[in-house]
Amino acid sequence: MVSREGERLTPRMRDAARYALDHPNDVALSPVATLSAASKIAPAAYIRLAQALGYDGYSDLQRLFREPLQLAAKPTFKERIRHFGGDQPIDDPDDPAAVLQAFSQANIVSLEHLRDDAASLPLKEAIALIQKAPMVHVIGLRRSYAVAAYLAYALNRVGRPAVQITGLGGAIGEQASVARPDDLLIAVSFPPYSADTLRVCEQLQARGVKRLAITNTIFSPVAKGAHLVLEVNDAELLGFRSLCAAMSLAQTLAMGLAFSKRRRPKRGAPKDAAPALEDVDC
Repeated sequence: MVSREGERLTPRMRDAARYALDHPNDVALSPVATLSAASKIAPAAYIRLAQALGYDGYSDLQRLFREPLQLAAKPTFKERIRHFGGDQPIDDPDDPAAVLQAFSQANIVSLEHLRDDAASLPLKEAIALIQKAPMVHVIGLRRSYAVAAYLAYALNRVGRPAVQITGLGGAIGEQASVARPDDLLIAVSFPPYSADTLRVCEQLQARGVKRLAITNTIFSPVAKGAHLVLEVNDAELLGFRSLCAAMSLAQTLAMGLAFSKRRRPKRGAPKDAAPALEDVDC
């Protein structure tokens, strides 16, 4: 419900909603004054958020967050992710094997969450957007760079013209300016969100270019104004964020395009037809 109503909320209410989604147990168990002190967001923002979602007040919003606890549901992803969110001890930080074991476990958590949420992600719609675009422009900077680089590479390998916006030489605006209204921008960004990625999103939105956002939440700034949002979360361990789930999602989009054209091109098919699956090396 909170995600669906995201566009109707004020910026401060969106901050409150983002904190509530990240800390569901705090909302369920804490009075609004305590929650306000922990989040550094005024109590009124939580009250107005509850009213915007159709509730009378904060206590009704609390009941919504208490239901999973009352039903003894399994821990939410956010609860599991915090287990690897910087406070998870490593038995022996000087032992690379111990570090690998801890980080591998964090990656397992990320992939379990992605698997559990797979059916609710608009994957078919995302693949359809990519198929219809004459050219796909992919941007992802900082830690998202690797995901964007792989996605641009994989899309080209399955016969979908794609170019990565890298910003090399400080020419990020010029690189983005070649996008046409019929093209598609795929923007990959996670906290802390790259300012240059957000600027490109605004630049191409003003030109009428559709955007597919790959980010951690519908309340992400890169999701604002996007035509479609794919939410994916990766675990964090002592400040290092995993890319496992985000990479798996990028591979899924490329594979979805490949499988949608899994037969070899028929005689007379255009030269840019998608290659046969056995010829794809992604």
